[in-house]
Amino acid sequence: MPIPLPKSLTEANTNGENGAPTNGSAANGSGGNVDERLLAGHQPNKPLAQVKDATQDFIKGETNAFIQSIKEAQLLGELKQDTMVDAAVLAKLEEGYAKLAASDSKSLLKKYLTKEVFDNLKNKVTPTFKSTLLDVIQSGLENHDSGVGIYAPDAEAYTVFADLFDPIIEDYHGGFKKTDKHPASNFGDVATFGNVDPTNEYVISTRVRCGRSMQGYPFNPCLTEAQYKEMEGKVSSTLSGLEGELKGKFYPLTGMEKAVQQQLIDDHFLFKEGDRFLQTANACRYWPSGRGIYHNDAKTFLVWCNEEDHLRIISMQQGGDLGQIYKRLVTAVNEIEKRVPFSHDDRLGFLTFCPTNLGTTIRASVHIKVPKLASNKAKLEEVAAKYNLQVRGTRGEHTEAEGGVYDISNKRRMGLTEFDAVKEMYDGITELIKLEKSL
Repeated sequence: MPIPLPKSLTEANTNGENGAPTNGSAANGSGGNVDERLLAGHQPNKPLAQVKDATQDFIKGETNAFIQSIKEAQLLGELKQDTMVDAAVLAKLEEGYAKLAASDSKSLLKKYLTKEVFDNLKNKVTPTFKSTLLDVIQSGLENHDSGVGIYAPDAEAYTVFADLFDPIIEDYHGGFKKTDKHPASNFGDVATFGNVDPTNEYVISTRVRCGRSMQGYPFNPCLTEAQYKEMEGKVSSTLSGLEGELKGKFYPLTGMEKAVQQQLIDDHFLFKEGDRFLQTANACRYWPSGRGIYHNDAKTFLVWCNEEDHLRIISMQQGGDLGQIYKRLVTAVNEIEKRVPFSHDDRLGFLTFCPTNLGTTIRASVHIKVPKLASNKAKLEEVAAKYNLQVRGTRGEHTEAEGGVYDISNKRRMGLTEFDAVKEMYDGITELIKLEKSL
C-alpha cells in the first residue's frame, strides 16, 4: 500500500513551483517560507533568490530520497512475499521429514538431511523458478529405498540448497569437496583404449554415454510443455545435420507409428515414462510431449531427448571394443556442442538433473557375464570398489542380475576428466575378467 508523504514535505515542495511565493506575504517581508526567512536572516550577504534556490534543491533532494526509500521498502515486501514457501508445502516437508527420520532408509538424503540442515533450507526458494526444498527431496521422501534421494529442479538449486547437495556430492563422487573445482573437459587420446575382451568370452556389450542440459532451460520439474516442444525441435534439427557414421533419423514419441514403436522396443532403444523415483520428482510431466529418440543407421549411436536429462548421448555396440565406442561418442558430443550450447558450471562441470551425473556426466558400462564372481558377490563388490565401479542388475539401476550378467560402470564423474573416468572402468573391467579367469 502506498505510504503518504509527511505534510511538511508536501507543503514545502509546493510553496512555489520555481521559487515563487504562493501569496504576496513574502514580498513585503511579513510572511513567506519559514526556511527562506531564517536562511535570509542568517546569511544577510547572500541574495534572497540564491538562498531560496538552494533551499528548494535541498527539500527536493530530501523528498526524492524519502520517496525512493518507500519504493525500496515496497519492493522488499513484494520480494519477501514472492519468495515465501507455501504453508501446504511446509506442512508436507515437515511430515515427509519426520517419516524419513523414523525410517530405516539408507539413502544419502537421510544421511545428510539433519534437522539443522532441514530447518535452514525449508524456507528457501531458487530465485528464477521458485523451486523449494520439497522439489529437491520429494522423491527421496516418497521412496525410502532410494540410493541418493534428491534431484535438482533447476541449476540454481545446486547453490541455494548447497548445504544438502555439497555433502551428498562429496560422498557419492569420492571426496569431491565443496571447495574443489571440477577440471576442464578433456576426452584425452581416444586411441588409448582397446578391446577389453578380444575373445568375446565375457563382455556382451559396451556402452558409453553422457548427459547434457541445454543452456537457457530449467530441468524437468520446471519445464513447460511449450519448452519441451521447443527443445525437441532444436534437438531434431541439430541431429539432422550430423553426417558420416552419425547420420540417422529422429523419432518423436508423440504420434509414433506402432511399427516404429515396436522396432525401437525390439532394439531396446525406446525409453519409457520414468520410474517411480522420477515420477515423484516431477520429471515426467506432459509425457510424451517433447520427447524423442535419434539413432544412426548402424544403430550404434543414440540420443534420447528429454528423458531424465535434456540430452542423453549414447555410443554402444556388441562386444568389448571400448576404444571404438568411446571415439564415436567423443566425435558426436563435439559435433552437437557446435550447434547447441550446453549448461556448464565452473565448479561442478556439466549440469544435469541428478547430482550423481554432474561433472563429466560420463558413464562407461559393460554388460558382463562373470558367473564365478556372481556366486561370490562380496568379492565382486570388493574389486568394484577398488576401481570405483558401480555394480547394477542386468537391466540397470533397481534391477536384479539375470544369469550372472551384471551392468558394471564407472561410479565417479566429478573431480576427474572424461578420459580418467573411462579409464577407471577400463582398468576395473580388465581386472574383473582376469579374476574370473583365475577362479
